[in-house]
Amino acid sequence: MTTEARPLMIHQDAVLAHWCKQWLQLPFVAVDTEFVRTETFYPIAGLIQIGDGARTYMIDPLTITDWSPLVALLESPDVVKVLHACSEDLEVFQHLCGALPAPLFDTQLAAAFLGMDFSMGYSRLVSNLLGVELAKEETRSDWLQRPLSERQLQYAADDTLYLAAVYQILAPRIEAAGLTEWLLEDTAELVANARTIMEPAEAYRRIKQAWRLKPAELAILQVLCDWREREARQRDQARNRLLRESTLCPLVQRQPDSLQQLARLEDMHPRTVRHDGQTIIELIQQGLAVPPENWPAPMPEPLPADANRLLKNLRKVGQRHAERLGMASEIVLRKKVLEAMVRTGYPCGPYTLPAELSGWRRELMGDELLALANQFSSKGQPA
Repeated sequence: MTTEARPLMIHQDAVLAHWCKQWLQLPFVAVDTEFVRTETFYPIAGLIQIGDGARTYMIDPLTITDWSPLVALLESPDVVKVLHACSEDLEVFQHLCGALPAPLFDTQLAAAFLGMDFSMGYSRLVSNLLGVELAKEETRSDWLQRPLSERQLQYAADDTLYLAAVYQILAPRIEAAGLTEWLLEDTAELVANARTIMEPAEAYRRIKQAWRLKPAELAILQVLCDWREREARQRDQARNRLLRESTLCPLVQRQPDSLQQLARLEDMHPRTVRHDGQTIIELIQQGLAVPPENWPAPMPEPLPADANRLLKNLRKVGQRHAERLGMASEIVLRKKVLEAMVRTGYPCGPYTLPAELSGWRRELMGDELLALANQFSSKGQPA
């Protein structure tokens, strides 16, 4: 498969406005981004690619200043935006122009809906559906350099060219299987989640080992993570460059009160001690001063091994539905949903449906999961 026309590079606002007007007349556009995010909090867009099925257009974000035409395209309800594994692309658009693509067709999700592998990589999907082997050597290249190399431009052009072709195969199959509404419901949820900005005061909940801490220690962790989140955004600096997550729990438990003690913590970067050491020590003191009535509640511990029997039986419900529908089982009933449900009543019940089980999944199997969990609770095992 080859392009019908050479890729077009768009450097000027007026040219972008012209093409966006053309794309608004189409039923779909394939969309991809190339970006750099090594030490910054926000992704830095290096290239935006739009494909119409015949040609690739490459927008240079280093020269465009008026993004309103692209915003209109991204938000147009009449043009389906096709992306693959789009969570990072959504961040790029949110930061670049404050808009998110909708309606959105994610080809990775679509492949899972059709019973292909869950979380299928783009290269493998293109290979499976089109018999084309994509070049991979530019995946980690510098997309902020100018001029971009011929290899970079070809790599970027191929992405949206083949993405459009993949969509034209997957969309009719999704439609024939009666799954379009479910897929668009899932992608709308992706967009809604991308639009939600975490409150810095809640950032401590994302720390993986926080469940090990006592409420008094969680108060310190909350103060540190609130500061880390705000500073990372303000400085546009990666969270772990500012203060590594691996140091947070030891920091909270040992509570160093000098730069020397701080520097001795394992995995504490010397740069952090130099730039923010005194501030971190003061933040620990602030956390220690939080009154007990304001301490955070303990974080839920990982589910015990004994819960695996219930999890396994609930998972079988999703697997049966997935097999009947020809879908990947991981997409029908996600691990986080199963765990959330078990937490509502383990070990003795009664169980309730968690908020995480929503939309078509709740309608499809909510009653069945609930009945099975409560049967497990009353008899010690499902019938």
